[in-house]
Amino acid sequence: MGNELNQERQGGSSLVVGLDAGGTRTRAVLATAADGRPLGEGAAGPGNALTVPVPQLTEHLAEAVGQAVPESVRDRVVAVAGGFAGATDAVADEPGRRNALAALTAALRRLGIDAGPPVISSDIEAAFASAPGAPADGLALVAGTGAVAMRITGRRGTATVDGDGWLLGDDGSGFWIGRAAVRAALRMADGRGAPTVLAELVGRELGVPGEVLPGGASGGAVRRLSPDVVQGGAEGASREARREAVPPAGGQSAGPARTGAAGTGSPVDRRPLPPHDDTPWSRLHREAYRRHLLPAVMAEPPIRLARLAPLVVEAAGDAVALAILDEAADQLTEAVRALDPRPGERVVATGGLLGPGGPLTPRLEARLLQSLGLHLDWVPDGRRGAVALARLAHQGRT
Repeated sequence: MGNELNQERQGGSSLVVGLDAGGTRTRAVLATAADGRPLGEGAAGPGNALTVPVPQLTEHLAEAVGQAVPESVRDRVVAVAGGFAGATDAVADEPGRRNALAALTAALRRLGIDAGPPVISSDIEAAFASAPGAPADGLALVAGTGAVAMRITGRRGTATVDGDGWLLGDDGSGFWIGRAAVRAALRMADGRGAPTVLAELVGRELGVPGEVLPGGASGGAVRRLSPDVVQGGAEGASREARREAVPPAGGQSAGPARTGAAGTGSPVDRRPLPPHDDTPWSRLHREAYRRHLLPAVMAEPPIRLARLAPLVVEAAGDAVALAILDEAADQLTEAVRALDPRPGERVVATGGLLGPGGPLTPRLEARLLQSLGLHLDWVPDGRRGAVALARLAHQGRT
């Protein structure tokens, strides 16, 4: 990339800048206006246009763009576009858009880049444009720490499902999965839930003393239940059966195990029921576990529960963990369904849960294909799309 940039310094061609400003970091790309070939990159702190104060956001944008664009070529930048978490191009006076526009305009002025008004879009819109061909219409799905689905029309978001944050939504996200892991651990401890290795894994991750974990410091007390013990962990299981394994999101008890129709051998009535006599975990130790776990959870921002999501993947041989992952895929499927997709319509996905090898990728792909006739296109982030939007803006001005 360095050699190409040296050649461009001598060539004098027009350049564009694309930014992907997310909740954890801001990344900038310098590219050629003619074909979008990347020439330089930069990175800085968070870029959420609603949660990062404008002065700090300006600093982060200036740092990222300054790294990506050498001072010697800044006069050749003809367009800049940014995809911002917390912003959208759909409404001109939307607060996040105003913040992003003010911060990016100030950052470019500071760097001496005069490329006309920057293009402001949401990070989801930029991610959608990152798909091959920079599509203008279709569906976008993000599943990382949070989760949101969006219909894109004319490169603008026109309908949104979820993305409502940890308190009200983000169903199927990394946060949702991490919270479900803690809830499953607590329900095992208080006697309402099925035995699960998540109790041990979550406890160790959050610093619960080893002597009060299931089986004590040596662990391993909870066998990894076969998916046929809790049928919610198997592909194609009924939603009713899965609810027996996954703690309800709204805080209500799922109630006692329900029995299926007589003679059906319903998986619902085969859920392991408390007390778990085959698990060496005394009531005294379970109470101590809760006393240590709850303060450890409450001591951190709620969104930090997302860091526990990998534990559910690690425990994927466990029936409760399987049920959580299946329910997460169901939640994301329902988010896409709520956008009234047409069979064969394009779905562009991004986020750590949905990439190649992502824990929800095969589950979600199967559900979308079977129930909605849809296929996923995966993109790593919105940088390529932001470059595409900058190039389109330049083309529209010339």
